Amino acid sequence: MSSTNEIRRSFLEFFAGEGHRVVPSAPLVPYNDPTLMFVNAGMVPFKNVFTGLEAPASPTAASSQKCVRAGGKHNDLDNVGYTARHHTFFEMLGNFSFGDYFKEQAIHHAWTLLTKEWGIDPHRLTATVYHTDDEAFDLWRKISGLPEERIIRIATKDNFWAMGDEGPCGPCSEIFYDHGEHIPGGPPGSPDEDGDRFVEIWNLVFMQFEQAAGEIVADLPRPSIDTGMGLERIAAVMQGVHDNYETDTFKALIAASKSLTGKSVDTEAEVSHRVIADHLRSTSFLLADGVLPASEGRGYVLRRIMRRAMRHAHLLGAREPLMHRLVPALVAEMGQAYPELGRAQPLIEETLEREETQFRRTLANGLRLLDEATATLDSGASLDGETAFKLYDTYGFPYDLTEDALRPRGIGVDRAGFDEAMARQKAAARAAWKGSGQAADGELWFDLVEREGGSEFTGYSSTEGEGRVVGLVRDGAEVESASPGEHVIVLTNQTPFYGESGGQAGDAGIISTPEGLRIIVSDTGKPLGRLHAHHGIVEAGVIRRGDTVHLAVDAERRDRIRANHSATHLLHAALRGRLGEHVTQKGSLVAEDRLRFDFSHPKPLDADELAAIEAEVNAEIRANETVSTRLMSPDDAISAGAMALFGEKYGDEVRVLSMGRPGHGGRNYSVELCGGTHVRATGDIGLFRIVSESAVSSGVRRIEALTGEAARQWLVGREEALKAAAATIRATPEDVPARLSALLDERKRLERELADAKKALALGGGGEKAAAADEEVGGVRFSGQVIAGLEAKALRGLLDEAKARIGSGVAAIVAVNDGRAAIAAAVTDDLVGRYDAVSLVRAGVEALGGKGGGGRADMAQGGGPDGSKADEAIAAVRRLIENAAAPA
Repeated sequence: MSSTNEIRRSFLEFFAGEGHRVVPSAPLVPYNDPTLMFVNAGMVPFKNVFTGLEAPASPTAASSQKCVRAGGKHNDLDNVGYTARHHTFFEMLGNFSFGDYFKEQAIHHAWTLLTKEWGIDPHRLTATVYHTDDEAFDLWRKISGLPEERIIRIATKDNFWAMGDEGPCGPCSEIFYDHGEHIPGGPPGSPDEDGDRFVEIWNLVFMQFEQAAGEIVADLPRPSIDTGMGLERIAAVMQGVHDNYETDTFKALIAASKSLTGKSVDTEAEVSHRVIADHLRSTSFLLADGVLPASEGRGYVLRRIMRRAMRHAHLLGAREPLMHRLVPALVAEMGQAYPELGRAQPLIEETLEREETQFRRTLANGLRLLDEATATLDSGASLDGETAFKLYDTYGFPYDLTEDALRPRGIGVDRAGFDEAMARQKAAARAAWKGSGQAADGELWFDLVEREGGSEFTGYSSTEGEGRVVGLVRDGAEVESASPGEHVIVLTNQTPFYGESGGQAGDAGIISTPEGLRIIVSDTGKPLGRLHAHHGIVEAGVIRRGDTVHLAVDAERRDRIRANHSATHLLHAALRGRLGEHVTQKGSLVAEDRLRFDFSHPKPLDADELAAIEAEVNAEIRANETVSTRLMSPDDAISAGAMALFGEKYGDEVRVLSMGRPGHGGRNYSVELCGGTHVRATGDIGLFRIVSESAVSSGVRRIEALTGEAARQWLVGREEALKAAAATIRATPEDVPARLSALLDERKRLERELADAKKALALGGGGEKAAAADEEVGGVRFSGQVIAGLEAKALRGLLDEAKARIGSGVAAIVAVNDGRAAIAAAVTDDLVGRYDAVSLVRAGVEALGGKGGGGRADMAQGGGPDGSKADEAIAAVRRLIENAAAPA
């Protein structure tokens, strides 16, 4: 028996021995086809080669390509877990010829590998050919010796392949394996061909024609070969099983699922384990290739797959999140062939655990609604579409999850009703953004990318260059020319202008011709990641599609952007060195005037940490080490210590940027994969200054900083402010802290002295004046005073002194400041039952034009707006004392 890993390795080694260039799997997100959500076939990464948009790196190639079919036209999600061969994730083994060999060699390679290298019984193999492809039929007879009845002519589109209505196409030859008479089903082309006995294991596509509008119009000048063999299917054959889920990789994942859940006996549980094993593969590989859960697009499909698996974990009785605990088993099975799994393992585990924890909270509510809605439904009935849509819209249940949940009970779902509810929601959403131009622009860019294939960036080595105008866009539509005063987007086949991406701002500059054209470019974008789009206004001349133009980047602006970008890399390294390797980039902005860096960290940075990080970055700047860039394969780059950012898409070659002094192991201070523009040496940054540190969200912090001249100007501004402050207090800048401290101490001393002076003044110097104001009112001692310039807070202290002086009686003082007045009254303890200080104050407050006043019976205070009535306030208190003394 051969393991799945051995079969994959054997396939690639066989074709390497036949002169093929072995190509690593491309990421699951296609870089060359915006119409595809995910790579769904082995030939997708070579699409531009087959269509002639790209030159092949080698005339032949072989690969084991990661594929996902879980959305759009190619969607196997609904069947996963219930059949022997449906998967959301699978590997496609393929060999390719780009105008090199053709049918004879392709058939010879396939037959040799299957029967001689792998030892598969030829009597179990059947081939099909397109019904008019006599050449393929004769070659099969010649090479394999198969009898004519096992070379079956098929007249349907199953045996004729086309990339679309336009472009290469050609007949196919499929190879089937007979699993034996004990399994129902007939050979291809027979009435019971849909049975499971005969399984297609390999498809050979002979691209030999050119078609237009769905019709063959010519022979291709260089016929090509594209083949695809499902690794899971051939593993089942070579391991002597009929079911893909009984192969070694799936058995290991299912065993891990059973071990963690303790559920392994009934048929329904077996379906759940299969779903979990399959979906673990697709979700983990998608996460490793940079796709993250979201509410739309690829992220939405990923979340659907996750939640389907998580529901099955719930059905198995898993009390805690399960999926993230299965990742080590997957890495153990597939991590050697796909190292990106191991590199992304922490991200995969964290994301799966977070998503499952969140989903488990909503799952119970959704299932309860589903149970209520179907309580009266019997097997054979259908859930109404509105309820299914509510589950989707409110609880995050995709349609297929609802369908999957009801399948064991024999209950269907009204798909038409669901689609109608979905259409109503989409219509409402469309109306909300209608007129924004987003949809039209998207179609436009797709068309332009399909026609032009992309533009080449030449700006790493130069800020000027020539380019041919391949497209002009004005007001959301393509045009043939643009005139003075018109805003236009210019697309060229090559450009030194950097298109905004990876957090770095797009370039600005001038597009011109010797004939007098001049366009002021304010920004450069990068639609779909392929075309550089120069946004500008025509200042002079006319630009036309097909023109050759000169492109000149604003070099000074570019230099400022480059300094900020390189400083961001140094900052990232300093943060990881000081705070720990848990620090990862969560976003960035690299503009001409500043940089912003978001990173994972659980708490704010203190002043000492910020100072140390800033000093460390500046030390690397002063070292003025040359910044080096190398082109490497992603695997080699990461092996060499380069930091890759998950979510970024990397091709066969990546730019590895190294800067700073060598450290431990000879590795530079900062080594990252980056496609942006950077300084030639760290000294070009000039200066680095952190200006703020703040929170972005839970667990994410943000640093904003300046470099070069902007940092210098910021420091100059602070120095000028310091000088101005020093001049004001008549000190040198160096003495400002000590002088300020002394001034504050002096101010506190003067405030105390002033308060004491005011008290002394109020008391008439030792209390003589205050004592002279004392009088007999209503049979009690009364001290009433009006004091100008006294602060209200000093009133209580003066009243305490007055009470001590008179021994027994009532005191009232009015302090007048800036036209307003405050009044306070006090009653000695022996008279509290007879007089109420609150009532006395309220009488005075009323005289001052105010309201209220409060405190205790022995001490109260209030105020009013009219300080000119201070004497009347004292008189009001005096009258209240007199009235209280008068006989009833």
